[in-house]
Amino acid sequence: MIRLKIAIIVLLTASFQGVSGMSDIQCDFVVATDGCGDFATVHDAIIAVPDYRKNTTIIFLKNGVYKEKLILPSSKNMVTLIGESVEKTIITCDDYASKKNIFGEEMGTTGSSGFFIFGNDFTAENITFENSAGPVGQAVAVRVDGDPIYFNNCRFLGFQDTLYPHGEKSRQYYKNCRIEGTVDFIFGWSTAVFDSCEIFCKAPGYVTAASTLPETAFGFIFLNCKIHGSAPVQSVYLGRPWRPYAKTAFIECELGEVIKPEGWHNWNKKEAEQTVCYAEYKNTGAGANPESRVSWSKQLTDEEREKYTLENIFEGWIPGKPFKEPSK
Repeated sequence: MIRLKIAIIVLLTASFQGVSGMSDIQCDFVVATDGCGDFATVHDAIIAVPDYRKNTTIIFLKNGVYKEKLILPSSKNMVTLIGESVEKTIITCDDYASKKNIFGEEMGTTGSSGFFIFGNDFTAENITFENSAGPVGQAVAVRVDGDPIYFNNCRFLGFQDTLYPHGEKSRQYYKNCRIEGTVDFIFGWSTAVFDSCEIFCKAPGYVTAASTLPETAFGFIFLNCKIHGSAPVQSVYLGRPWRPYAKTAFIECELGEVIKPEGWHNWNKKEAEQTVCYAEYKNTGAGANPESRVSWSKQLTDEEREKYTLENIFEGWIPGKPFKEPSK
């Protein structure tokens, strides 16, 4: 097993950036496509993590393109993946919903996922997660079910259904990330906060398609994000309800000219207008048009905005720190 201090790796590569406070932490495994690490594939490194380990396992990925379909099982908790650089450390897959599997059946949306994350207390930094299938319908880069989950300085690249925060009870935090797509490219049940992220809309479509449960207080929350892209002017909706109690909020974000004045779509479900919670607060930019928004969305008051704190949204979990269940 190769155990190198991250600080040493920094000096050798001169490209390990974006991971604060990590210089004194040793990585348990190194993955490198050229064979100079402990493993040549991310899959093999994940398999090597002891089941139900109670300490964090840090896996360092050297620059390279890792074309793999990955599963982080629920038995592999407290795993941290750290890439050498976000632009050059790429985990990619090219499956898509209508693609046939070995049994001649279509994979479906879930089956198209390149990385399934079921383990709890998972962290990833400086990594690009990509579905390279192209504009061929649903093609998921990452499906996330574990709790809690923290992505820092990562990219999620795809077209339709790029990022799938799937777990109904999963809490997910995305910091300084870039997410690209076209239709419903952030979708699912989870409570997910996107903090200071770049949301890039490639074509006309919908940024979000939340399916929040009625009893879940928060769905998708975008804080201080930039939403823009190569889509035509006023061709993108902020969201539409996959399920009737969808909850999505854009707070103090910069909304580019790609956003439609009406902002939100009901997915041809008139009844959902009575149950969704689509909210905004002090957004700026050409796409911020509160006076033109659909009547069934809302602009938060200052008092309502105060409820959208990380501690409140995540019920006490502090992103970046291992989660401990409260004592009974």
